[in-house]
Amino acid sequence: MLLFSDAAFLLLVALALDALIGDPPWLWRHVPHPVTLIGKVIEIADQDFNAPEASEASRKVYGAIFLACLIAISVLVGILLEAILRALPFGEIGIAVIAAVFIAQKSLYDHVAAVRDGLVEGGLAGGRRAVAMIVGRDPEQLDEAGVARAAIESCAENAADGVTAPALWFLVLGLPGLIAYKAVNTADSMIGHRTDRHRAFGWASARFDDLVNWPAARLCGLAMAVTAPLSGRSVTECIAVMRRDAPKHRSPNAGWPEAAMAVVLGLALAGPRAYPGYTVDDPFMNEDGRREATAGDISRALKVFRHAMALQAGTVALLALPALFL
Repeated sequence: MLLFSDAAFLLLVALALDALIGDPPWLWRHVPHPVTLIGKVIEIADQDFNAPEASEASRKVYGAIFLACLIAISVLVGILLEAILRALPFGEIGIAVIAAVFIAQKSLYDHVAAVRDGLVEGGLAGGRRAVAMIVGRDPEQLDEAGVARAAIESCAENAADGVTAPALWFLVLGLPGLIAYKAVNTADSMIGHRTDRHRAFGWASARFDDLVNWPAARLCGLAMAVTAPLSGRSVTECIAVMRRDAPKHRSPNAGWPEAAMAVVLGLALAGPRAYPGYTVDDPFMNEDGRREATAGDISRALKVFRHAMALQAGTVALLALPALFL
């Protein structure tokens, strides 16, 4: 297991690598991305063990057993990788590179920016095409304001579970914690839905994902609130609205960064949404905010995202100081 300060230093390197390089398409055209491999395992399990004719109770049990096996395998892979790399000269750089692969700062920024560009260059149709890449809701039911809000909400939520959470679990448990987290999060994104097919089989994945994302969602929301003055907003107002509105969200975690982002931008986010096969009738985060979001608001959301991620990286740098000077 890495020492805490050493893990912080390697995390700082990983964050820098991801911010600068991200996920280079040329690499993943030749080598399968680790998250893609995890997704293939989940897809096979869904096909083989989530039989529609089985009872809901049985599917729940099968889903829980599969999740336990997925976590165990992920932890074992992380332990082996970390042990092998630490035994090699300069192997810890390899640990940082692997960690960077599982952190999604640049890819999140690029995907959200693509929605903005799609709206600007291609109108509603262009925005719908781009937003369909990052949200699960039905893009055909979104108007331009809905597309913009969906992109902003995705930016806020995925800042927590795509950057803050993997960074936190790496900081605490090294590669085993990071890889296990990404496995759980990928399972939730693939089978943790409220549809007839996945409501039972994906139940354990969805609930466990809620648990492992609990601290990161609140830390990410706090980071956005602390950077609010850079956007001309009040930290205390942001925290107050976040504490008031986040518990109203259907997700126990997504409401925290979404509510913080809503206040900083002066928007109302979340609210009623349509997904393939079902709809949710959630309350708005910051309900007094403006609902007619625009492509310009996406740019402002990306600015908040950059500020919050810079604050988090600065915090990690402080934690890494003992590794640099002791």
